[in-house]
Amino acid sequence: MTPSLGPQSHRFYPTGPPRFNHVAMSLPADLLGQESRTELCHFFDQVLGFTEMPTMTEDRRRLILGCVHWDQFIFLIAENEPMQCPRMDHYGFSVGSLDELRGIQERAEAFRKEDDRLELIDLHVDDQGMVKIHSLYVHYLLPLTCEFQYWEFVA
Repeated sequence: MTPSLGPQSHRFYPTGPPRFNHVAMSLPADLLGQESRTELCHFFDQVLGFTEMPTMTEDRRRLILGCVHWDQFIFLIAENEPMQCPRMDHYGFSVGSLDELRGIQERAEAFRKEDDRLELIDLHVDDQGMVKIHSLYVHYLLPLTCEFQYWEFVA
């Protein structure tokens, strides 16, 4: 059973709820240089299907990764004092099926075989009774970890 995915309204947002559209992180300029940028783009493309918005790239200054849809993206910017945070500080995405989540797990495991800098917290489930929240965490080079979830509603 899946809850209605139709429009939900709030008196402030009669056309529907606001959506997250990006996350921004500051990085050392070296991480936005050609070599590291290539590594980041390879990871995001191969594991998550997120791609560089090349017209926005500035060497050692800026990289923007589109998250499948043009208005959802990861904004990476060089700063002299870049972001630092604990490993479990994260941002999250939801996917539409458990198979999609398993696909991320499989691609991350394959990527980790070629680059052991990828950290993965394997697929696990938080069973709340009415809903089972399946999730995994992927961390690669950036300060924030990325979580993916699938919410399975139980009849």
